[in-house]
Amino acid sequence: MADFNPGAARSAAFHVTFLPQFPELTPAMRSVLERMARAGHTPLYRLPPAQARAAYEAGAGVLEVPRPELARVQDLRIPTRDGDSIPARLYAPSEGRLPVLVYFHGGGFTIGSIASHDTLCRVLARDGGCAVVSVGYRLAPEHRFPTAVEDAWDAVQSVAREAAALGLDGSRLALGGDSAGGTLATVCAMLARDAGLPVALQLLFYPGCAARQEAPSHRRYHEGVVLEQAHIEYFFGQYIAEAARDDWRFAPLNTPDVEGVAPAWFGLAECDPLCDDGLHYADKLRAAGVVVDLEIYRGVTHEFIKMGRALPEARQAHADAAAALQHAWQA
Repeated sequence: MADFNPGAARSAAFHVTFLPQFPELTPAMRSVLERMARAGHTPLYRLPPAQARAAYEAGAGVLEVPRPELARVQDLRIPTRDGDSIPARLYAPSEGRLPVLVYFHGGGFTIGSIASHDTLCRVLARDGGCAVVSVGYRLAPEHRFPTAVEDAWDAVQSVAREAAALGLDGSRLALGGDSAGGTLATVCAMLARDAGLPVALQLLFYPGCAARQEAPSHRRYHEGVVLEQAHIEYFFGQYIAEAARDDWRFAPLNTPDVEGVAPAWFGLAECDPLCDDGLHYADKLRAAGVVVDLEIYRGVTHEFIKMGRALPEARQAHADAAAALQHAWQA
């Protein structure tokens, strides 16, 4: 593990306006947030989308673990239902007919990319014993809801259909994502159930699950902990009309029936406005008989999964997610 340079946090992808006094934050997490606040960068929600994307990309890898080298990294194009195509990147730790995780990056449906989540996908491929296909779904505001959902589902179907041609085992398929990407993974798991497409696992890092920000964690962590309420309002405003927010494809908690969907692994951050929404969705799955494994990483915030140079909790989450994938391939 490379040594963490605290000053590097000044270039981290998200920026906080100030640091509230949350005693539950770990010392390392607090150190990252202090440096992010002192850096004084313009918050993403105050930037036009193109500038917000550039700012996020510039800092996305600063706190990551070292990037693993893999046996195979291949850029792909995936056709979409409207005649366009979207980028994807295939990662594989070895040759051979590997199971495959289709992964959707986070970023509020507005920022983020294959590149911003390159290291995380490499880690999941290396340690999860699988190939990972990272999907570059189209972003808002140029492409508003439900384009991201449709792109995500088109990608899942394409990977399942073309797995053999890509040298992959399409019979062992998992869906994963962080934040907005976690939302897309949950929705695709539902669509896969309805289409009769077997899915071994939903791998969900702090997924967005609710139509509105009403849970206690939204009130407690509304400011100063990476994903602020102002970010959420900004991203959602770019992506979806207020009148459409109750659609279950945006808010999985509104799904009328979750019985029979794939087993789920949740990695939630304690100091995250989305934490309670993730807990509620996990409870909804359990109540329907879905197997759920859930970890809450204490004292860390949203986006922590991409801060492995600074946070041992991120490295533990990498290991836990990889173990969940390994278990799913053996089930």
